Amino acid sequence: MLKFIFSKIKTNTALKKIKAIQANQGQKDQPSVKLLRSLDKNLTIFKEVLGESNDIITREFICGQTQMKAVLIYVDGLTNVAVINENIMKPLMYDSKLTDSKNEAKIKNINDFKEIMLSAGDVKDSDAFDELINGCMSGDSVLLIDGFSSGLIISSRGWDMRAVETPQTGSVVRGPREGFTENMRTNTALIRRKIKDPALKLEVLKIGRKTQTNVCIAHIEGVANPGLIKEVKDRISKIDTDAILESGYIEQYIEDAPFSIFATIGYSEKPDVIASRLLSGAVAIIVDGTPIVLTAPLLFIENFQTSEDYYMRPYFASVLRLLRILSFAISVLAPPVYVALVSFHQELIPTPLLFTMAKAMEGTPFPAVIEAAVMLLTYEILREAGIRLPKPIGQAISIVGALVMGQSAVSAGLVGAPMVIVVAITAVSSFVVPDQADSGAIMRWLLLILAGAMGGFGITMGLLIVLIHLASLESFGMPYLSPLAPMRPADLKDSVIRAPLWLMKTRPTGMARQNPTRQKDNTPSKIKNPTK
Repeated sequence: MLKFIFSKIKTNTALKKIKAIQANQGQKDQPSVKLLRSLDKNLTIFKEVLGESNDIITREFICGQTQMKAVLIYVDGLTNVAVINENIMKPLMYDSKLTDSKNEAKIKNINDFKEIMLSAGDVKDSDAFDELINGCMSGDSVLLIDGFSSGLIISSRGWDMRAVETPQTGSVVRGPREGFTENMRTNTALIRRKIKDPALKLEVLKIGRKTQTNVCIAHIEGVANPGLIKEVKDRISKIDTDAILESGYIEQYIEDAPFSIFATIGYSEKPDVIASRLLSGAVAIIVDGTPIVLTAPLLFIENFQTSEDYYMRPYFASVLRLLRILSFAISVLAPPVYVALVSFHQELIPTPLLFTMAKAMEGTPFPAVIEAAVMLLTYEILREAGIRLPKPIGQAISIVGALVMGQSAVSAGLVGAPMVIVVAITAVSSFVVPDQADSGAIMRWLLLILAGAMGGFGITMGLLIVLIHLASLESFGMPYLSPLAPMRPADLKDSVIRAPLWLMKTRPTGMARQNPTRQKDNTPSKIKNPTK
């Protein structure tokens, strides 16, 4: 628990404490409080700032034959003890490289330790207290030596982390099965494995006054528009809050339409999906501590596309996309349309079906809109219970609860059997497009209320309002309904249908203006007959 707390809370009020200590010592206030030459004074300040915590280790020792006093400060649980023992402590205490043949010290500055003694992968010097403390709280080791007004921040991070596993979201039959983890460097490495071009640039910012969370902005130089990159950086750098614990924090601070039910920033747990969007000209936002990576901009049509679409033949992939769109429409419209037909437009129902429905609904005490509202509310409760409970229990609750409660409600005459069928179809259809599950649920309730009040006219008005709202949305300068509105013929090859890969020669219009060409002419006939 302690190492989790320290990985989240790094420099709470460290700079304020240091400046207060500095003022007590009669020093002038500086933007960055500098290290002193006295090791004892520096160590006293460190202890006052960090406090008496059991996991903060201050190891005092003598540097070999030079007899120079030194101290190593690190957080137990955030560091790799083997690196500290073998690459830091052992060379400094027992190696004789710090003295010449006459047994005289050959140390002129702190960098001599870095260049001669330390074998750690990443070592940098700093004379600022706040930077040294932040490095210590991030899992690095801080080396202070008597007589030097600078310290060394030595890379020794080694906390426990989850291995690369199959992601919980975005399951595929064909394609990579690796997913991001909570470690940012692991995630950037997974993306590097997909895109080996040195044009892939990664820039890290620290966001959150208390958590000091690392936020990495990834893009491909020469592909992503410079204006998009600048806009993403500006929005993130303007975030002024005390904590960033997950990528959802970043999303809510920088999205274009915070009051819309539709997300304007994409997310994924799969490296191949993020790599594909980067190659299309998007910008990825990787937040340390979460396996969910954000991408911007996001188009509405991307919610109906999956990574597996590009790994299978285009004809079946196009059919599946149409099926997802149809499923989303069913999940949103099935209950409102049923209520409108039963309550206002019985003449539109075929006569034999109308008699069957009337017989099944005979004796139910509530109007159709109340039945639909009760059943949808029951479904939402069961779905939430199935998600929050432990997995084995959650599956039992969702399946048994739905069967028992549905059958009992019909047997008791509280709801009709057709309503149970409609809600069941709605529930299954909503799982086909998980990225739109939350917005679809809200739309479903709004349209149900309009259908219960005004029938088909209410549904039509509700859909028009949603369409106007979607057409007005933008995601980092890109129209949300692109390439359908405004119409971009070149991008229709990868929208509602998925054309063969060799036909998609250009990147999405407006996202990669600098380098719009994705590939040369790879027509199968030319590949099979290169001489023709």
